[in-house]
Amino acid sequence: MKRFLLSASAMVLLPACATTEPEPIDAGAFIAAMPAEDEADLPALIVETAVPLPLPGQMMPLGETVPRGRTTADDTSPTETIAAGRTSALIEPSVDGYVNAIQVYPYTEGALYRLYASPGQVSDIALQPGEDLVSVSAGDTVRWVVGDTVSGYGPTARAHVLVKPISTGIRTNLMLATDRRTYHLELESQEDGYMAALSWRYPGDELASLTARNDRAIAREASSIERGLSLEGLNFDYHLTGDSPDWKPVRVFDDGRQVFIQMPDNISTTDMPPLFVLGPASEAELVNYRVRGRYYIVDRLFRAAELRLGTRRQTVVRISRNEARAPLFGG
Repeated sequence: MKRFLLSASAMVLLPACATTEPEPIDAGAFIAAMPAEDEADLPALIVETAVPLPLPGQMMPLGETVPRGRTTADDTSPTETIAAGRTSALIEPSVDGYVNAIQVYPYTEGALYRLYASPGQVSDIALQPGEDLVSVSAGDTVRWVVGDTVSGYGPTARAHVLVKPISTGIRTNLMLATDRRTYHLELESQEDGYMAALSWRYPGDELASLTARNDRAIAREASSIERGLSLEGLNFDYHLTGDSPDWKPVRVFDDGRQVFIQMPDNISTTDMPPLFVLGPASEAELVNYRVRGRYYIVDRLFRAAELRLGTRRQTVVRISRNEARAPLFGG
């Protein structure tokens, strides 16, 4: 019975504390707070995006046009034009491109990748992990042995295409279609050397992954108010008076050095009201504040503040901080 009476007394005292009226404040004593940029701590800065460019030898001089009746800017025949385009698109292996025994090409749509092979040796064409091989098409399936296999399992499974010529001095082309892209290769058989394996790196995918990681970082920053907040030190003893617009704050609290004004969920669809503050000693002071998500973060404590919207007939919501917290049970 005593426990019930104590709870009832607390319920009577709580409304009395919540309805404490702050002392009158001159509205002309407030000064506009200055909004400041809130810099997000992103994991990486993207300075340039990947743009497909013509391969070497495919660019025409500036201002030059193709004359009527011709297929190119000069008098070359279609056969010569095709050969020139194929040669320009061909990417040869390089010393810098080797990682151990694997030649790693940068993937570019429409490029031709050279693979040197030898009779009696198997050359491995490794695709991107998780990429599914749809079809394999070779120009010469009589003198070239072509097969495929898979290494690993699950999301890290990797498709491999294995090629082997039966004699030297032969050439053919190979087209690989996957669920992500298309590869074009030029195969050449020689006696004095072969490429054990080749694979690709994908600048477009790397950029997409970096962009997605940045987006997650921005979303994470927007969903958090401030780092290092201690729940034990938060003070919610603030009063809201004045008008009741749709953008009226739903909660105000501080951590002893900053004030956090929580706006309603629909604040993104309305105008953000500017903030005017009054210093702890009722003097006008210049204060900075930032907007993070639906929170106003004021960089110092204040005695009172007002959110104002409009010009002639302003809508005003005043935020007042209690100078001393009222005891819960009167002592």
